[in-house]
Amino acid sequence: MKALHVITGLGVGGAEQQLRLLLRHLPVRCDVVTLTNPGAVAEGLRADGVRVRDLGMRSNRDLGTVPRLARLIRRGSYDLVHTHLYRACVYGRIAARLAGTTVVSTEHSLGRAEIEGRPLTRGTRELYLRTERLGAATVAVSDTVAGRLRDWGVPAARIHTVPNGIDAAAFRFDPLQRRATRALLGIPSAAFVVGGVGRMVPGKRFDLLIRAVAALPGARLLLAGDGPEAGTLRATAARLGVTGRVTFLGECGPTDAAPGIPAVLSAVDTFVSVSREESFGLAVVEALAAGLPVVHAACPAIDDLPGGRVPGTTRIGDAADPTDELTAALRHRMESGVRRLPPPPALDHYDIRLSSRRLMDVYAQAVGTAPVPPTERAHP
Repeated sequence: MKALHVITGLGVGGAEQQLRLLLRHLPVRCDVVTLTNPGAVAEGLRADGVRVRDLGMRSNRDLGTVPRLARLIRRGSYDLVHTHLYRACVYGRIAARLAGTTVVSTEHSLGRAEIEGRPLTRGTRELYLRTERLGAATVAVSDTVAGRLRDWGVPAARIHTVPNGIDAAAFRFDPLQRRATRALLGIPSAAFVVGGVGRMVPGKRFDLLIRAVAALPGARLLLAGDGPEAGTLRATAARLGVTGRVTFLGECGPTDAAPGIPAVLSAVDTFVSVSREESFGLAVVEALAAGLPVVHAACPAIDDLPGGRVPGTTRIGDAADPTDELTAALRHRMESGVRRLPPPPALDHYDIRLSSRRLMDVYAQAVGTAPVPPTERAHP
């Protein structure tokens, strides 16, 4: 089988990084097309030996993208097109239909009121649903997202849940890496350090982390990520007088000289995710793999698991401003002295190899073939 993955952009982000990791484990030949922004993840994919092409889409309404993409699909003789993220799903489904190729789409970022951090409008939803019908299947990255798709009116038979996956070994706690990363960042070995990872947009609510750490004398905060709110967050830290206790690392992508995410997670003592809403919560799963206690708000990766809470996690409420609750949770973590925990057994549910096998089942059903056994793995 030969598949073409179409994604809106390849800057550092959860969906983009997940695609790169997935391609390392899918037992089929895969090429990638990005509509725009061939960023750091494109460089990483090429380093992995994956062919990446940039269509150079000029705007959201660059309709010339459709025939260009359809021609590329025909020339490549692909058995399957797999689209990722809203814009690529809309344009990619249409192009694949014109090329006469089966298409599967993954829904990475559908929230209750937002998609990819943007408000859900009636027009956005209608365009999504009209093009969704052109595909053979829609993959949800969590049961929560699958439920939202059903609520939208996508037939349950077309929805397949394939949770995001990680390579847990890559995030295993390393005390030597912890000491080296703290030394690099000028953080005392005994300091209590809180960590946050993600794109700096309002929905991630990183301002709450800064306010909570400001209320805990001696605590420090490492924030990994970038985005339009970065300047505002720096101003918030300055206003609260904690500039010296908050470190902004920027994007920690595959080609950055700054510490990577595994190094950041080794350096911190507690991980926090207080996003207003999430479609999965990949950074939380990575933190659990690093043995970190986690404080979280909405997180389907934890909330969807059977059997209740994951050991070592603390769920804060859904209040509009949970700063006090977050501060109390962090104070408890700070005073408890607990810095590392055994990775929970629930992580087995999010093994990238299992995600690959689940996705291959979707592919096989979509194109009407038998599943490809792992021994037939073929990379470009």
